[in-house]
Amino acid sequence: MRLSNIARLGIKEVRSLWRDRMMVLLILWAFTGSIYVAASAIPETLNKAPIAIVDEDGSQVSQRIINAFSPPFFNPPMLISQHDVDAAMDQGLYTFVVDIPPNFQRDLLAGRAPSIQLNVDATRMAQAFSGNAYIQQIVNAEVNGFASRGAKAAALPVDVAVRSRFNPNLTSLWFGAVMQVINHVTLLSIVLTGAALIREREHGTVEHLLVMPVTPFEIMAAKVWSMGLVVLVATWLSLGIIVQGVMRVPIEGSVGLFLLGAAAHLFATTSMGIFLGTFARSMPQFGLLVILTIVPLELLSGGSTPRESMPQAVQDVMLAAPTTHFVKLAQSILYRGADISVVWPQLLAILAIGGVFYAVALAQFRKAITTMA
Repeated sequence: MRLSNIARLGIKEVRSLWRDRMMVLLILWAFTGSIYVAASAIPETLNKAPIAIVDEDGSQVSQRIINAFSPPFFNPPMLISQHDVDAAMDQGLYTFVVDIPPNFQRDLLAGRAPSIQLNVDATRMAQAFSGNAYIQQIVNAEVNGFASRGAKAAALPVDVAVRSRFNPNLTSLWFGAVMQVINHVTLLSIVLTGAALIREREHGTVEHLLVMPVTPFEIMAAKVWSMGLVVLVATWLSLGIIVQGVMRVPIEGSVGLFLLGAAAHLFATTSMGIFLGTFARSMPQFGLLVILTIVPLELLSGGSTPRESMPQAVQDVMLAAPTTHFVKLAQSILYRGADISVVWPQLLAILAIGGVFYAVALAQFRKAITTMA
């Protein structure tokens, strides 16, 4: 093995990538516009939920309830009749419909404990779950305020002081922007290395490589370091320009330490891309394999849903995936400002998994290049 061969072959890969304009556009979009659009499109816990109100009472208290629903949590409430409720819910026009019954204020003042009906479109899971609690709190607050007529409420025996650490304003944009960068590191590293191998087959340059004084290890190592470096540089620029600059998302920890973890992660995922590229015979086939691979890697790694809420079997299986450890490492550094003393177990796990992936991919690559020739 000669390092000069690996360096020259890697430079060749970068030049080939530069000539592939569509792939360059994909990289640019993935680490710029895609991050901004995806992060800003992630809704808050409850954001602009469509709501309608059936006011059969027409009283002062019912008007207070209507006026209490306002942006950004809810759209301005629409007043509809009870006859229109079923049709509107069937058409999906509203997530919530509040029905205030006749004589509601009179029964309230008489101490009869009247009921308000809340219809919820439970197919909109995120809004239905959180909005149900929001609406109950709003209605109870307005009814109690009206019933007490300004009297001071009794103090509760316990005062719960809430501290939202690492994201005081509970801004979903902060979470979404960083997670999009983390996801694109995995996606682009697999796509670029696999596409580089398939380009060799489609352009007929595999035969040229095989007659050169280079080994399969050198060929694969060149593809791994060159494509990994492209993704690493794009990640660094994206964090600095898009995430911190344009989107004003604060980064708590060391960007250098995060890039070190990303480099270790790229060692594993680029090997995975080579492995998938040896099985695919064309880019469409490779795209299907990437979809089957990237979806569980991103959904089950703990980035979208905490791992603790997943079945134990899924948690155990995903320990073999580098994304599980990379997501934990990246979140610890970028969100909570962790240093190497905290994230070294994840870093070692990624390197170990990457070594196994590289060895398996190299063995498969050796078999595949002979078939290609």
